Amino acid sequence: MKQVFNFSAGPAVLPRPVLEKVQKELLNYSGTGMSVMELSHRSGPFEEIIQGAETLLRELMDIPEEYEVLFLQGGASLQFSMIPMNLLGEHGVADYVVTGSWSKKAVKEAGKIGTIHQIKSPGDIPAYTKEDFSPEASYVHITSNNTIEGTRYTTYPETGGIPLVADMSSHILSEPIDVSSFGLIYAGAQKNLGPSGVTVAIVRKDLIGKAPETCPTMLKYETYVENGSMFNTPPTFAIYVLKLVLEWVKENGGVAGMEALNREKAGLLYSCIDESSLFSNPVPEASRSLMNIPFTTDSDEVNKLFLEQAKRRGFEFLKGHRSVGGMRASLYNAMPLEGVRALVDFMKEFEADQGGTSHVDH
Repeated sequence: MKQVFNFSAGPAVLPRPVLEKVQKELLNYSGTGMSVMELSHRSGPFEEIIQGAETLLRELMDIPEEYEVLFLQGGASLQFSMIPMNLLGEHGVADYVVTGSWSKKAVKEAGKIGTIHQIKSPGDIPAYTKEDFSPEASYVHITSNNTIEGTRYTTYPETGGIPLVADMSSHILSEPIDVSSFGLIYAGAQKNLGPSGVTVAIVRKDLIGKAPETCPTMLKYETYVENGSMFNTPPTFAIYVLKLVLEWVKENGGVAGMEALNREKAGLLYSCIDESSLFSNPVPEASRSLMNIPFTTDSDEVNKLFLEQAKRRGFEFLKGHRSVGGMRASLYNAMPLEGVRALVDFMKEFEADQGGTSHVDH
């Protein structure tokens, strides 16, 4: 099997030791004689899996007792609806900071349910204070890392007691965060936590149980709290792989270990781009993501040639999002350092082959 480096924004690369363990246990999980895919979600072996996953996540993220950890379905996109259904309350007002494509989609869905105030951000992401938000807002929503645009918050908003809600799909577990600063954190698993099919929500207990009676049962957070995330059949296999990923994170230095590796990987690639006369990155340095790094040349033809040659060399899914073009490398936790080093070496080789063409000269 040829070696490839998977730079996909999601579903994304998984740690090789995790995949090898999945392969080993695929037909016979823990001596049961069955695959995890065949186990009843009510069985003892699966209850150990889901409880173990929660315990590990609580440990790795230092989640306080006053928060519930929920395993949901529907992706982060379903949370765009569930959050306002559960949190808008009697005022029916929330503030959304718009920093990219996903926060725009979150606003669109929330606007179907209540009154949404949009706070639009420039290309960089400034610090926000409580004066920036509506006093009557039930919560403030942010997308803390923008997968498409390659931007991130380095300082989280000071909301003055208004619950802060964050979509952390593309950078959860990549660096330490203070969970107690948030009312609700949610993340689709398919970038940094595991495979697609499961979404994690970390919800402060005092925000649960406020959905109106008209809210469908499956869209109420309390439904999942009361039933241990098993009101209906959960995505059992995805939760099993998520647990293995959490074990891998713990074995590799926890979240602090992930941050050190991620900063090294991102530093290598940003340095290569910044020192290049061919490639460029459009993001202000203070707002640059550690996870998703867009870059481009000034020529669509050169971009196309780069992507073609990269694929032949085993670099997969480097094409930028269709809305922005160019290239994008996603450096999630499971992307090994050797993958980034290999990409940087290839970029320098490609630039030399292009005669060191300056983006100013196109």
